[in-house]
Parts: sequence; C-alpha cells; structure tokens
Amino acid sequence: MKMIYVLFLFALLSSTNASVNDFCVADLKGPDSPSGYQCKPISSVTADDFVFHGFVAGNTTNSFNAALTSAFVTDFPGVNGLGISAARLDIAKGGSIPMHTHPGATELLIMVKGEITAGFMTPTALYSKTLKPGDLMVFPQGMLHFQVNSGKGKATAFLAFSSANPGAQLLDLLLFGNALSSDTVAQTTFLDVAQVKKLKARFGGKN
Repeated sequence: MKMIYVLFLFALLSSTNASVNDFCVADLKGPDSPSGYQCKPISSVTADDFVFHGFVAGNTTNSFNAALTSAFVTDFPGVNGLGISAARLDIAKGGSIPMHTHPGATELLIMVKGEITAGFMTPTALYSKTLKPGDLMVFPQGMLHFQVNSGKGKATAFLAFSSANPGAQLLDLLLFGNALSSDTVAQTTFLDVAQVKKLKARFGGKN
C-alpha cells in the first residue's frame, strides 16, 4: 500500500509540473541540446514569440530550382519543446528537392499549388505518388525521400514536422559537397571520376 501511495504522489507531482510548464519558448542565446533549447524567463515571453512572420515564397534561383522557407525553432522560438514545426516549399518548373532524410522528424506534405511527384523508399520498396492541390503525403521519420515538380508551372506545398528541429541530410550534398577524394567517391558510387568532379564543382566539394 505504501508503494502505491508513493507512485500516486509521484504521478501527481509530475502532472502538476507539466501543467505549470505549458510551454518553453526557446532562449536562442543558449546552447541547443537533444531535448531542445532552455526556456526564456517567463517574464520576457511575449505574444510575438508565438507568431511567425514571413511564411512566403523563397528564391528558387539555385542548383535545385527550389526554396524552403522554414519555421523551425531557430526561426520560431515558440515551437520549442512542442514537437512541431513547419515549412513552405516552392519548386520552380523543372526543379526538385533531391533525395534527403529528416533524422529527427516525420514530415507531412500538404499540396497547395501545381503538381509534385514525391516518394520515399525502404530497402525493399518504393512508395511514390503524383500530388495535386488538396493532396497530403506523409514521409516517415528517417526515410530517404524526394519531391520533384512534375507540372507545367511553379509548385507550392506546406510542410509540417513532428519536431521543432527536424534536421535534414541531403544525399547530393553529402556525396559531392565534401573533401573526400573524387577517386574514392567514384569507387563507392560506381560513377566515373569525371562525373564526380562535375558534381563536386556544382555542390561545392573539393576534388
């Protein structure tokens, strides 16, 4: 009986603490950690901490002909510790978001304009679909996935993530934006050295 009472008291104290700490606006001046940023003092929290401005189209003039406008914790301190964030994706005609993963979050894509062919893959299967306005697609955490503008004009989608800081690892940048020798990259990707050097030049890698 005494043990049950102790467990009940512990649960009560835990729930009380949770109700007191309804939110934890990020103190971006402090260090980040696996559990997020430290909280700003409640006395310095304002309504502006819970509002993000500038969720508009980004500049798609780049190697991928695409732009991501992020509302992650570093842009939007109010989402710290809430397990959610957002982004806007704009892809010009012929553009794409190359193969990439989000180590820290599941992604939900909400189509707004145009047409995007998107998909993710596992070691045994490919799950791909052409999406139009009103369609949604989910990409499970850590899965290698992509988005390609397969329409005749600009494509726009809103993205939601199950983390305030989802992180991203782009395969092209990992392979060709580094200082690993072109010979080694060629050996491990089955591309020829000339192709590797061309891609390294495009993505800022060193030969």
